[in-house]
Amino acid sequence: MESAVENSKTQMRRGVLEYSILLILQHGDEYPSSIIQKLKDVDLIVVEGTLYPLLIRLKNLGLLTYRWEESTQGPPRKYYSITEKGREQLNGLDAVWDELASSIGILRESSGYYVDII
Repeated sequence: MESAVENSKTQMRRGVLEYSILLILQHGDEYPSSIIQKLKDVDLIVVEGTLYPLLIRLKNLGLLTYRWEESTQGPPRKYYSITEKGREQLNGLDAVWDELASSIGILRESSGYYVDII
């Protein structure tokens, strides 16, 4: 049985996946396995069963597009890229993230929870 903290952690990660994918794709085209690895590299573990539906949803919203590219290591790969609409969404999410991080920082500080490690 998943603890309440683990459940909250999972929900919070799900909430930032769209933002994380757009952040990754702003730097260039990626295929799903590469996106998963980049998320794992920063401890945002995600599985294919979570990523693929999200990529499809973002594509259907016009935030992403994709192209097929031949691979020397197997079948062709689907590379995703961010669209102009996706960049606009990313800019909006950047602002929301900054606002949320600031608000949480203030709450942590005012509650005495935040400890400055210098």
